[in-house]
Amino acid sequence: MKNSISEKANSSHLQLIDLFCGAGGLATGFTQAGITTVLASDNWPPAENTYRSNYPNHRFELADIRSLDLPKILSHSVDPLKLIVAGGPPCQGFSSAGARNKSDTRNTLVSTFAEKAVSLLPAMIVFENVEGFLTLDGGRFVIDLLKPLIDSGYRIRLEKHNVANFGVPQLRKRVIGLAALGRKPEPLRETHYAHGMPGATLIAKQQPPVDGVLACLQSASVLQDDPLDEKRELSGLDLERVRHILPGGTMRDLPEALQHHSWNVRANRRVSDGMPTERRGGAPIGMRRLMGSEPSKAITSAATREFIHPVEDRFLTQREAALLQTFPPSYEFVGNRAEINTLIGNAIPPRFAKAIADSVIRTMSKAVDGSLGGGLDALRLTNSSGVSPALARTIELVESTFPKSSAEEPRLF
Repeated sequence: MKNSISEKANSSHLQLIDLFCGAGGLATGFTQAGITTVLASDNWPPAENTYRSNYPNHRFELADIRSLDLPKILSHSVDPLKLIVAGGPPCQGFSSAGARNKSDTRNTLVSTFAEKAVSLLPAMIVFENVEGFLTLDGGRFVIDLLKPLIDSGYRIRLEKHNVANFGVPQLRKRVIGLAALGRKPEPLRETHYAHGMPGATLIAKQQPPVDGVLACLQSASVLQDDPLDEKRELSGLDLERVRHILPGGTMRDLPEALQHHSWNVRANRRVSDGMPTERRGGAPIGMRRLMGSEPSKAITSAATREFIHPVEDRFLTQREAALLQTFPPSYEFVGNRAEINTLIGNAIPPRFAKAIADSVIRTMSKAVDGSLGGGLDALRLTNSSGVSPALARTIELVESTFPKSSAEEPRLF
C-alpha cells in the first residue's frame, strides 16, 4: 500500500504515536513543533505517572509493546497519511555506560517496534537509541530495525548525532532513524557546534556562544519550593573531595590523600590479573565538575551524585539535570528519587526531539512519489575520519544486506 497525496503537511494536523515514551521528552519536542500526540505508551508505572501528570489529555497505555494491538486500539482515530510512529526501545542492553548483553530480552524489542510500527503503515517512523545499538552482535540489531521497514516500502535515513549540535547543553550521542513512505527523509539541521566532540568541526553550522551554555545552572531555582531543586549539602571527606576538583576535572585528579584505596586497586588490577585490554578501564572517573563554558557530559541517572556544579561545592539537583536535558522548568517528574533520576537520565532531550520533529515536518511537506520503493537513502554513523573495527563490521553488514541503488545519495560513515 502506497500513499498518493500531494498536499503539504500541516504540523497541527500531524499525529504522533510515542512508544517507549518514558518521561515524555520526545512528545514534548513534537508538541513544541505543533504535532498532536494521539497515543503514548510505556511499561513502567513511574513513566506513566510522569507522562499523565504533564499531558493529562493524551491517551496513554501502560503495557508491554508486545501486547499492544495498535490497529485495534486506535481504530479509526488516526489517519495513516498524517501519522508518525516513534519509539526508542530500552537502551540498557546497548548502552556503553552499562553491561552490553546481546541476550538481554529488551534488545529483541527493536524488531518488535519495527513490526508494530509498520502494522499501521504510517507516513513516517522515527527510531531513537544509544550509539551502542549500532555495533552490538556485529550490527545485527540494525538489520532487525531496517529489514521490516525496507520490506514494507520505507525509505530510511539512519544517522548518529550529538545532541549538542542542536543546542542541548550536553555531549550526548544518539542514533536516529527516519523512515518515510513515498518520500526521502529530510536530514536533521544542526544549529550549534558540539565543542569537544570528535569530528564536530566537519558538520558545524555555527559556533554558539560558549559562555553561558550552562547558564541555566546559575539560575536553576525557577520555582518556589521545588522538591527537585533540593540542594544536598556535603560534609567531611565528600566535601573535601568536591572542593579539590576544579572545573573540567574528575576525581582522578584528586591528591592521593583524598583518593579511596579501591580506585588504585581498580587502576592496577590489569597488571596483577592479566585482564584483557578491552576490559581494563583504569581508575573510575566518577565525580566530575562541570565547566560553565562548555556542554556537560551526557546526563545519566547518576548525574545528581557524580556531576558537580560549576561554581558551587555540591552535586547537581534533579531540576538542574532536567534543565540540562532541556525539559521546561515546570515539568513534573513523579516517583521516588531513584525513579526520577532514571526518568531524567533516560529521556530524549526535548530540544533535540523538536529538531527531529522539524525534519519530520519538512519530509511530510513533500509530495508523495508512489513509485518510490523501500531502500536505505543515507547511512551516516560517524563524523570523524576513522571508523572503529566494530562499526566497520556493521557498515559492511548493512551494505551487503541492502545494496546501494543509483537513486540513493552517497553514504557517509
